[in-house]
Amino acid sequence: MTSSRWWTIAVLATAVVLSALVVLEQAPLVNTIGAIACSAAIVVTWLVLGRRALCRNRYGIAITVLFVALASGAVYFETSMATLQCLIYPVIWSVLERTRTAVVAVVCTALAIGTGMFLGLGATAQALAVAASIEGLSLVFSLALGLWISSIAEKSEERRHLLEELESAQEQLAALSRDAGASAERERLARELHDTIAQDLTGLVLTAQRGLRELRAGNSAAAEKQLGVLEENARNALTETRALVASGAAVGVDGGGLAIALRRLAERFERETGIAVTVDADDSANLDRDSEVVLLRCAQEALANVRKHSSANAAALTLTVAEGRIDLGITDDGTGFDPAAPLSGFGLSGLRDRLALARGSLAITASPGGGTTLVASLPGAIEANP
Repeated sequence: MTSSRWWTIAVLATAVVLSALVVLEQAPLVNTIGAIACSAAIVVTWLVLGRRALCRNRYGIAITVLFVALASGAVYFETSMATLQCLIYPVIWSVLERTRTAVVAVVCTALAIGTGMFLGLGATAQALAVAASIEGLSLVFSLALGLWISSIAEKSEERRHLLEELESAQEQLAALSRDAGASAERERLARELHDTIAQDLTGLVLTAQRGLRELRAGNSAAAEKQLGVLEENARNALTETRALVASGAAVGVDGGGLAIALRRLAERFERETGIAVTVDADDSANLDRDSEVVLLRCAQEALANVRKHSSANAAALTLTVAEGRIDLGITDDGTGFDPAAPLSGFGLSGLRDRLALARGSLAITASPGGGTTLVASLPGAIEANP
């Protein structure tokens, strides 16, 4: 809208100024009227078609043809009206979409105005030389200026497209980042649920089964003991569930550090399963909380595998801490397995994923009938106790 208004002002001002100059020159009346009429027709043409022509559609060609014809007529009546080409050339470059079409229109404009000037000056050899020299220079400058401005416009358009593509790419990247974040959070929650709630529920089922067997056997004291274990495990599961729902915070490490948490885990596991578990944990250093959580989850998953698959009679947890390295070993005397065979289930793959996120690793040593040893290793910032 603003561009159209400025073009309208330019057309009106040019027509008024040139018409005033024609009147001041005191040319013959017929020439004066003809020149002013052509100038007024240019104004009317612009008012009718100008705004539509600026949209670079078919009206651009129409207004170009009319402007060239009217300017040629105005120059025929009065050669000073050749100044109209200072208006017409910019209009052509503005309303025509294709550069090739604009170049052709500029050449036609120079020929038409040159012809009008030649005829207006008397159609003599001198008139031809004057018209050719003036229009030749006008044509050269118009083409040079128009092509330069067109190249700038094309580059600006390319930059606009590139900017739009960049913004689109940034939006896609942001969407992918959100999706990746959501996926990572789902995987984290899946690992937490598997290593905490799922293991607790498995323990509850096994404890309930043992209590039922004791009850059917008439051993009420043993059944009551299993009910106590069942209640304790259910409370632990409730605590972990509430923590996960509230903030996703890991539980089970507070209250003395990882060594004490491993001993509590071993005692609870022994009560649930009857499998003897020994704990050899180095208490000489404090580990960062994230490392403690990762290693505790590794111990929970490894003992869950001992319970489900090993048929072991005993297991051992060994925590060793050295500068820049933390190792947690879980060993059992069960049936073992072939580490090279395809593994089913989520447990060991989940352990590897959890350790990988903490820049750690998992080593497995096992053989059929020879027991199993898992070693979870983490690099970590370790602060020695005073």
